[in-house]
Order: sequence, then C-alpha cells, then structure tokens
Amino acid sequence: MTDQREAIRSNAKYLRNVRPIDPEEICDYVEGNPHPAVVRQHLREEAVSLGLLEREDGTFVPVDDEPVSPRRGPVERFPARYEERLEDLLVDRYGVDWHRDATGQLLRSTIRRFKSRYLEGRPVEYDDDVAAGYAIYHLPGYYAAIQYALDDLAERSLLDRELRVLDIGAGVGGPALGLCDYLPDDVVVDYHAIEPSAAADVLEGLLAETGRNVHATIHRDPVEDVDLGALGGDDGFDLVLACNVLSEVADPEAVARSALSALTPDGTFLAMAPADKNTSVELRALERELEGTTVPGAAGESEDSDREVTVYGPTVRLWPGATPTDRGWSFDVRPDLAVPSFQRRLDEATPADDDDHAPGEFVNVDVQFSYSQLRLDGRRRVEIALETSDWAKLAETERHVTNRIDLAAAKLSRSLSDAGANPLFKISDGSEDVDHYAVLTRESALNRALLEADYGEVLTFEGVLALWNDDEEAYNLVVDEETVVDRIG
Repeated sequence: MTDQREAIRSNAKYLRNVRPIDPEEICDYVEGNPHPAVVRQHLREEAVSLGLLEREDGTFVPVDDEPVSPRRGPVERFPARYEERLEDLLVDRYGVDWHRDATGQLLRSTIRRFKSRYLEGRPVEYDDDVAAGYAIYHLPGYYAAIQYALDDLAERSLLDRELRVLDIGAGVGGPALGLCDYLPDDVVVDYHAIEPSAAADVLEGLLAETGRNVHATIHRDPVEDVDLGALGGDDGFDLVLACNVLSEVADPEAVARSALSALTPDGTFLAMAPADKNTSVELRALERELEGTTVPGAAGESEDSDREVTVYGPTVRLWPGATPTDRGWSFDVRPDLAVPSFQRRLDEATPADDDDHAPGEFVNVDVQFSYSQLRLDGRRRVEIALETSDWAKLAETERHVTNRIDLAAAKLSRSLSDAGANPLFKISDGSEDVDHYAVLTRESALNRALLEADYGEVLTFEGVLALWNDDEEAYNLVVDEETVVDRIG
C-alpha cells in the first residue's frame, strides 16, 4: 500500500504541472491498477502536502497563488445546511420532539445555567447537554463574528489559498464554520481543532457539511497537554484561532505564547472574546502583555531567530514607542442575524406556565465581539507614524482641556449612547492612559465621517474640543459644527 501511495503521489507531482490530475488516468500508471475511487482518496489525503485543489468534476489542480479577497457586506443568516445538520444531531440525541416536553426543558435549563455561570465568572463544564445548548444558543453569533475579523486580514492580502489553521478550544464549531464559509471554494484548508470536551462531537458532525477542500483533524486533548509548536511542525500554521476560550483556561498567557510559537513567520494569531466588559478587558490586557515580547524559533526558522510580537489590529499604535494603558474595553457590533429555526423552536416551545420566561429568551442573534490580531513580522493593519508637531497626542490630552486641538485616532466602537442621545464613540491613538470618547453634538457634512467610518478605521479630527468628564473619568472630545473629520485611506 505504501508503494502504491508513493506511485500515486509521484504521478500527481508530475501531472500537476501538465494538466488536471484525473484519478481515472492515474490508476492506469500505478502497478495493480487501483480503482479510481482509491486513487481519489489517496489524492485527497495528500492534497495539502501537494497543494492540490479538488474540483467538482473530481479532478485535482494546483492551488492558485492569488490571496483571498475580502468578502465584506453583512452576514445575514446561519446557513440552512448547518441548521439542518444541527437539528439532525439534536434529533439523534433527544428525539424528534427535542425542543418540547422534558428534553426541551432540559435544554432550556441548561442554557440558563451556563449563562448564569458565565455572568458570575464561574467555569462551565461541557457535557453532552451543555454542548447541545451551547450550539443552539451561541453557534450562529460566533459563525458571523469570525468572518468580520477575517476581513481585516483579507483586505491586506494576508490569507493565502493554501491555509493551515489551528483552532484552539474549537467548541461546537462556530468560528470553524464561519472560516470555511468565508473562504472561497478554491482554497485548500488544513484545519486542526483542539477540543477535549463533548463539544467535539457536535463539531465533528458540523464539519462534515463543509467543502471538499477542507481537510479537518480534531485533537481531543486539553490544549495544555498539546505541544502546539510540534503540532505545527516545520511549516507552522498560517492562522491560529483562540475564540471565546482564553478566559476559560488557567493560564491564558501561556496558551497564547504557545499558539504564537506555532505560527509561520508571517502568520496571524486571532483571539476573540465576548463583548462584555470583563472578558473584553481581559483580552485587551493579554494583548498588551504579549506585545513587544519575543517568540523563540518561530515555526520554519532557526532557534536563534527570535521574533517580536506585534499588534496587527484592530487596536492601533499611531505613535512610535507608545502603547495604551487605559482599561481597553473595545468591541465591534454588527447587524443581527435572521433567527435560526432551532432557536425559534426551543423558545416557542417554552411552557406557558414558565414564569421565568420572556419571549425571545433563547434567541441569540446579536453579533457583538472583541478581538485581537497578533503577528510576528512587524506588520500592522494601519501603518501610520504621527509627528508631534502636527497632531495632539491622547496621552497628553490633560494639558489641552477646554482647548480645540487636532488629532488622529481610530474609531473603536459603534455608538455607545442611548437612543436619542448624541452619538458617542470610543477612540484611540495607542498612547492613552485614560479612555477617550468622541461625542458628536452637531452633525455636518464636514464631520459626518465619524458616523460613516468602520470599526478600527483611523480618522483625523481638526478643531475638536477637549473636555474632561468627571462622571465617567474619561475625556470627551466634542465634535461640532467647527470640527472637520476625515477618513484616512
């Protein structure tokens, strides 16, 4: 069998530069004339190492060198094929009426319990019921969130069509499915998940619905027991994900350092967290702890080639040598998803005598998330170095209070104000030690860019009024009819 596999591999390596590789053709060149289905299976298993893409007609071709383009536009819904697969898994486990009677009540109480434990900062143990409840409640939002974060990389041509991915704490698969759907069909993905809990069974079932060029492996050991650098091998991983997991491990910094050691020299470590204050601030604190530290012997390099950890985005470092020390609560908000059928069914089947239930309790279509992208090649999403003579530095706002100043800063929130109040946005230039907010008191054509700019986008403010807000212990930068706001391309 080894000789046969090597013969198939040799033929594929020759033909890949000549014409599409057809399993029915290769079987004639291999001793023993293996069945085309056997050849096709061998080619699938070797596709990653050979850089081969399987086409719909069953032939294989080399992967294109062009990087992945950004998708942009909102994620509108959780795809029907995943909805159906999850409902099939629920039916297999709980029966056709999984959302009703005793099983429905079990799932509803499970969701209530893990939501409560999360809000109390207590760990969640993932048995089969928690995994099912977690999939029902969280899978769609995490599916959407990862795609918006990937746009930051794709817009700078940092996602190749041959992609090795490590997903730490993959859970039931929201980020994995979102990644696979974000990438076009002509990308070969070598996907490795680390998930020791019962969630791995749900993940395995859902991954079966991804494309033919997603080659998935699930490692069912705790991340602390896995040598991530060794798992990455000499090639390393192009993308390491740690989504909604770092707040649940005993030593997040150690896990993150291990993840960084598994990166290729030009790879990205993408960490995500829910938008709530505690986990969001913890993620930003970890980002700052790791920034500027070194990773010895990054994947694919010699042991003496230490590389420095750089924050790629979405937070910025506009002043050379400066880093922020404010509380760092920053999160993005995107349009709600359509309500998935499994959430609607579970919610509507709640008994009428359940006094704790309010309609929509088990519907979760919000897309709100914090994220951090770290790299080892020094690249940043926004490559700007400001000059003191031209712009005020947010670290020095105290001396500008009650004055109008010019500054440049990234918009790091959607509007945080209540309905009917003046729009309020968190801003940062990467130097501040106290929170800064831009408040739009009078909209005009000259300052409308503040409303229109995307999360993470850098803006210039000319003639903004600096004030101190005692109640919030933060600086308010008032944008009025005298202020000009421009977007930096």
